[in-house]
Amino acid sequence: MSGNKVPTASDTITKTASRPLIIRVGKRLRGAMNRISTAHSKIPTEPILSAPTFPWTERLTERWRDIAQEAATILRHRDAVPPLKDISPDHARIAGDGNWRSFFLIGYGYEVAENCARAPVTAELVRQIPDLNSAFFSILEPGAHIPRHRGVTRGLVTCHLGLIVPDRPEKCVMQVEETELFWEAGKWLIFDDSYYHEVHNHTDQRRVILLVQVKRPMRLLGRFANDLALWGIRRSPFVQDARRNLTNWEDAYKQAERNEAAR
Repeated sequence: MSGNKVPTASDTITKTASRPLIIRVGKRLRGAMNRISTAHSKIPTEPILSAPTFPWTERLTERWRDIAQEAATILRHRDAVPPLKDISPDHARIAGDGNWRSFFLIGYGYEVAENCARAPVTAELVRQIPDLNSAFFSILEPGAHIPRHRGVTRGLVTCHLGLIVPDRPEKCVMQVEETELFWEAGKWLIFDDSYYHEVHNHTDQRRVILLVQVKRPMRLLGRFANDLALWGIRRSPFVQDARRNLTNWEDAYKQAERNEAAR
């Protein structure tokens, strides 16, 4: 990649031929896996959870301003942070307008070394999280809408730490089943994304969070089944295509950094 070119959807690697069978199999197994996760969970299986459910959240709460500062630094090159649809073809339906961007530190256990070096405090903090699956800065642009959807497995729990939120946070909302939630700086929203959820940013300001996914604490059988399922997901095109697509964007981010240094 040369100059200031930012990757487009046509630049991404999709491997569509191998995806349909995996998706069909995954969807058939999702119900059974969710029932196993429910039956063997050590924590509540309701849609919304409290931060004390995960003691590690306290350590990140104490450092939230440092994390927010690193996120703000990343945003200096906002156009070089990829829209989620350009990283993950499987998210194209819910991230189709390009207003949802993701700066990955760790995805399904794979560390993005260059990005971790750009946010060293955050990277070190998330590395210490037990049973971490993924961690990234999630950037929702003004007016963005993420349609109603649900995640791939109840074996993961999604945790949002508010970093940069609109002046009227109640206008930037996430509905999880029938409950409306909104983000506040320095506070956590924790939920089971296997339940249906939807997001609207009805403001003219950007919302930035640290999104962390961890394995659900489960008894032995549930943990074994969950680890096996995540092993398969980690090696599927759902994850491997995203890893390759991220490399297309690394050149764009490096170029943005060089341009800033030259000014």
